[in-house]
Amino acid sequence: MTAPVVKRASVGQIGRIGEAARVLAEEVLRLIERLPAAAPFVAEWPELQPSREIAPARLPVLDQLNDLPRNATPATQTIVQHLVETADQLAWRQTYAASDFGAEFLRRYGWTELIGLRGPIASEAIACGFLLLGPGIDYPAHAHEAEELYLPLSGTALWRRGDESWQLRTSGTPIHHPSWLPHAMRTAAEPLLALYVWRGGDLAAKSKIMPE
Repeated sequence: MTAPVVKRASVGQIGRIGEAARVLAEEVLRLIERLPAAAPFVAEWPELQPSREIAPARLPVLDQLNDLPRNATPATQTIVQHLVETADQLAWRQTYAASDFGAEFLRRYGWTELIGLRGPIASEAIACGFLLLGPGIDYPAHAHEAEELYLPLSGTALWRRGDESWQLRTSGTPIHHPSWLPHAMRTAAEPLLALYVWRGGDLAAKSKIMPE
């Protein structure tokens, strides 16, 4: 897949995409700053001034957007609804190819970055965005150098960390992955929208797929 066009822009050029990312990033911060597990990530939070102009990009998984608000919790409803309303202004991307997990996985998978090396808001310390998975998807075990915090926002899914058994995780439950800890996700009847934050390591690295 061709990567979205990324270029430096002046404040006056960031337009609707940068504004959408800024408001969402503010909502993310309000949501996670009360979580003890998020403290190291919050400490690295950049000034929320968009500095890159990024062309929006759409993926097939965005067909799941309308199902997200009804599966959100009262605590996550606002940010989920705002993402649904502004999703077409964001650059949705995929790290993997069909050769990794198959073409069907790609039809039900995508992510968008708000903060980081590729998002409208530049940061070399953290990356932050949203992962969207359609229903009935296995996201096989993978690992990466960056420490990661997930916060499911809509939908219930199974998660597995390292050698632990699969655990059902509901919206609003933070999930922490230390550096290089293998982890996997599995959705059932509901799509999953999850906030992610990375810190440390290569913030743009493709995850290492773990052997079965």
